[in-house]
Amino acid sequence: MLVPEQVDLFLGGGRGGGKSYALALLALRHIEQYGVRARILYIRKTYKGLADFELLTRELFGTIYGQAARYNAAEHVWRLPNGGYLELGQLETHADYAKYQGRSFTLLIADEVGQFASPDLLDLLRSNLRGPADVPVRVVLAANPGGPGHHWIAKRYVFRAAPWSPFLEPKSKRQWLYAPSTFATNAFIDRAQYQEQLEAACPHDPELLRAWTLGDWTVARGAYFATVIDEDRNAVDPWTQIPDGWDAYLTHDFGSSAPSATYLVAKSPGELGPDGRFYARDSLVLVDELVTAKRDRPNEGLGWTVPVLAEEIRRMCDRWEAPPAGVADDAIFARSGHSIGSIANEFSRSGVFFTPAKKADRISGWQIMRRLLADAGKPDVPGLYVSRAASYFWETVPFLPRDEKRVDDVDSSGPDHAADAVRYGCLRQSAQLVAVEWF
Repeated sequence: MLVPEQVDLFLGGGRGGGKSYALALLALRHIEQYGVRARILYIRKTYKGLADFELLTRELFGTIYGQAARYNAAEHVWRLPNGGYLELGQLETHADYAKYQGRSFTLLIADEVGQFASPDLLDLLRSNLRGPADVPVRVVLAANPGGPGHHWIAKRYVFRAAPWSPFLEPKSKRQWLYAPSTFATNAFIDRAQYQEQLEAACPHDPELLRAWTLGDWTVARGAYFATVIDEDRNAVDPWTQIPDGWDAYLTHDFGSSAPSATYLVAKSPGELGPDGRFYARDSLVLVDELVTAKRDRPNEGLGWTVPVLAEEIRRMCDRWEAPPAGVADDAIFARSGHSIGSIANEFSRSGVFFTPAKKADRISGWQIMRRLLADAGKPDVPGLYVSRAASYFWETVPFLPRDEKRVDDVDSSGPDHAADAVRYGCLRQSAQLVAVEWF
């Protein structure tokens, strides 16, 4: 309620956090402020989904306005005493959108947007936001993690910035804010009883329970990294510099028809980072990424040549004042049989220097990476942390499935390019630690 109206909102917590009541209060305030100029559209995917919000508004508006607030149940429209207008609508297909085409609204509220596998219909509704110059237009979305739309919601709104920190969302070109909540902070329900009901609803699905109770958007039911990635532990706010005394290196997975993924890694000497967070000695922070994937096609590459890719890698390193050197997939060191030599030779001639990651057994590398992810946040052992600016990582890694035939491995048919690159960086770290311990 304190967020300026010029900022769009994503209410993205767990179940029972009070999101629907907050949506009703935001609608009420908008009506009270702007009266007859306030035109609000509240959207759910199905008409059946409107029932709970209809009851909530009957209780709220009835308490405040009494008989002066009129509700047309056939049209699903509230008309308030000061002329304000609130319509409860349904949107499931492009044919449904025809009901709203050409109409104007000053506030668009969409609840349970995780039921939308794609944001396309919701994006179309933005064209209906129009109002007088002194009435701010706004979009407010709400969802729980774990639904069909989990991936696009997490990519757009959750991993852009820390909770309660405004950020620019490129698609809408608007300032947004991610506002999480959980039932544990909702004083208006019996929290102990609600916890029991949630546990009873998913006794064999601990990941879904974690999504519902903690509002954790890194949850991916059955995914390879599901039990070791946690937004609160592993996601860090974007850095602006790498502190003096921190080792910095690249870790790279090459691709052409498939994406290349390159990460700049900062290794902690055991001190506070620029974000004020303490990072145990030898912790790894992925501070930046360069990925050549097509938009919304995480498994398709842009076909960049090595010189073009190397130039962009050098630019990334220059921004951070870091050396353009690190580790890469062993395969790029194989000679191709012509005068150019290996892909690694091409990188060297272009000013980027890689050494083999010595990846050895894939599963050993995955276990090292899993352990570092799980240990993030501990004060005495190294962990793996990832900038929220590393959007491709957050779009793909938490949701990679297991290989059905080899459950200790990642299914390599998925977009595992970021995961592979990070694994190489973790192997480099592990090899150095083993060498130190042996010495």
